[in-house]
Amino acid sequence: MIKGTFFCIDAHTCGNPVRLVTSGHPNLKGNTMSEKRQDFLQNYDWIRQGLMFEPRGHDMMSGAFLYPPCSPSADAAILFIETSGCLPMCGHGTIGTVTAGLEKGLIKPKTAGKLVLDVPAGQINIDYQTQGDKVTAVRLYNVASYLAHQDVTLDIPGLGKLKVDVSYGGNFYVIVEPQEHFPGIEQWSADDILRWSPIVRKVAAESLQCIHPEDETVCGVSHVLWTGKTQTDGSDAANAVFYGDKAIDRSPCGTGTSARMAQLFAKGQLKLGDKFVHESYIGSQFIGKIEAVVELQSAHGPITAIKPSIEGWAHVFGSNCITIDDQDPYAMGFVVT
Repeated sequence: MIKGTFFCIDAHTCGNPVRLVTSGHPNLKGNTMSEKRQDFLQNYDWIRQGLMFEPRGHDMMSGAFLYPPCSPSADAAILFIETSGCLPMCGHGTIGTVTAGLEKGLIKPKTAGKLVLDVPAGQINIDYQTQGDKVTAVRLYNVASYLAHQDVTLDIPGLGKLKVDVSYGGNFYVIVEPQEHFPGIEQWSADDILRWSPIVRKVAAESLQCIHPEDETVCGVSHVLWTGKTQTDGSDAANAVFYGDKAIDRSPCGTGTSARMAQLFAKGQLKLGDKFVHESYIGSQFIGKIEAVVELQSAHGPITAIKPSIEGWAHVFGSNCITIDDQDPYAMGFVVT
């Protein structure tokens, strides 16, 4: 018995894959994308596993479903899937989904050049530019981002003590800057990053509580952002973001860039209105900006946060039809560790 057939558009955002699934959508329960995300996680996560993991995907695979909007003001809604889970927010995924959705006529904007999108982390606004039938740039105005934990020392087995921050930009990130036991990403190989990141994430998850003050379903450290020297002209900072089991983001990472700007704002290194050009592990760039300063309400009082924007580009390169068949022993995919 075939479990499902899924038509997909494949693209990449500044180097990192985005698989936009255009059919086979499960009928999700809930009034918001946050509620729909919970229904997907409880009842349909096999779709994510089958489409993202090997043999149909790979360690870096990321994707999305387009849904009708949940709110009257929105043009569409996005559910994000990747090897690390069904995420509250994904910046590179948004840029790729908007690009593919507009170019293929799957998104019909109410106002040309602008979109309002419902996502599990909240609602985001989009500005986009076109040239002919191509989308050349997408700027997303992300959810409120804030520094959750500052100057925390983690004892990493086999590596030593690391001083880290944890910041939220749609997902929670452990941010590691160069120090005694970490010389910077330019001096570490990809193997080094892949070796230490799961350990750092595990220790952080066991040591620190990370729960969004306005949505308790958005919780837990999912990503590790390592920093270092830049390699591309015009970059203000460089990063390597780890996610999933063995993935390094090839893009500069949209929620990671948001988290990084929130961290630097909280430490007085960025201010309202500042631009921030963030570089990926392969040298591609996102252009960030602190658009506003806001407050989030928590049980312990207000939390100062920023509203960041992120601009980048994506390129559509193919399409495919994927079947997930119960008779396939690897129907739900696998990860080689």
